[in-house]
Amino acid sequence: MSDNDTLAEFDFHGKALDTIFDDYAQMHESKPVGHSSKYGGFWYISKSEDIFDAEQDPETWSVGPSMLLPSFGTDMPLIPIDIDPPTHAGFRKLLLPMFTPMAINKLEPGMHTTAIELSDQVKSAFEDRDVVDVSALFARPYPTIIFSRLAGYPEEDWPLFDQWIDDIIYERTKSPEKAKAAGDDLVAYVQRLIDDGRAGKALDGITGELLNATIDGRPLTDDELVSYGYLLFLAGLDTTAWAIRSSLWYLARNKEAQALLRREPDRIMDAAEEFLRTLSPVQAMARTAKQDTTVRGQEIKAGERVVLVFGAGNRDPEIYDNPNEIDITRENNRHLAFGGGIHRCLGSNLGRKEVVISLEHFLATIPEFELAEDEPWHGVGPLRLRLTGGE
Repeated sequence: MSDNDTLAEFDFHGKALDTIFDDYAQMHESKPVGHSSKYGGFWYISKSEDIFDAEQDPETWSVGPSMLLPSFGTDMPLIPIDIDPPTHAGFRKLLLPMFTPMAINKLEPGMHTTAIELSDQVKSAFEDRDVVDVSALFARPYPTIIFSRLAGYPEEDWPLFDQWIDDIIYERTKSPEKAKAAGDDLVAYVQRLIDDGRAGKALDGITGELLNATIDGRPLTDDELVSYGYLLFLAGLDTTAWAIRSSLWYLARNKEAQALLRREPDRIMDAAEEFLRTLSPVQAMARTAKQDTTVRGQEIKAGERVVLVFGAGNRDPEIYDNPNEIDITRENNRHLAFGGGIHRCLGSNLGRKEVVISLEHFLATIPEFELAEDEPWHGVGPLRLRLTGGE
């Protein structure tokens, strides 16, 4: 199959992620803008400059009907990522105070405590057995605990969350019915929280803040509150778990990098940015052309779906030296892991801090490790490790 034939079926979900970096190299070499037949057909844009330009141009590129392709199986736009200007600004503004660096800094003591507790649990697990799934014991529970506290989700409900994430995010391309059923369960869960709040039960965190918020002088509707809750749940739990897991996946395969970060933990912040650039949880987001336009000579018609391939932009050889090399000492690392423009990820401050703090404590607690199984780099599935060094 020729390069162009491969790109004509370009995908950015599931097993396709196993070889997606080869696709990105082909795009950069021969076809930076092209068309894929997947998911009803879409154009892709792969160059960093073009992606940044599109992110800054909501007059040309709409986030409707969904920034996700395929969508998460809801019957509603997800606020605020699926909302265009000028309506978008008011909905996003409601969340801004909850995600400022100052607000996130208040969570930091609990973030350290939780990372220490989970790292100690992993260490104890290694005392009992040779192989430990650190995705299940560390990468997944860490952001679940941190974000659930921020959002105000009751602790007794946390065991429900992993299966919903798996079904909604990772099953939707294979089994949309399963994804839709899990999405319905999540909608019902958020609605129950709203009903409890309206009945006078005190709600903590973001959930309580939004219940008491107003937009254009009016309270938020139930549909708007459910939409906020649905998006925040998925974005807050899955992406950070992926980022932590993929970072540990890389370190398990690169003992020199492990050793460097253990010797010089001040480098973990730069390393985390490099992991976000090269192994990003968000490889692509969708738009819809609002008018006929041209990108690098390719005409795109109004109404056609377009995918901004962040993962390809993050490996653009015009932007990065040795773009496919994971260099944990790389500095001044401007990347697209959190998007850009008016729809840039609101939780970037939280996500960055979670990745850095989790790696700091994991490496400080767990001796040298390696992969026990040939796990893929992507997703939030198992990451089975074994120890190879002493205390």
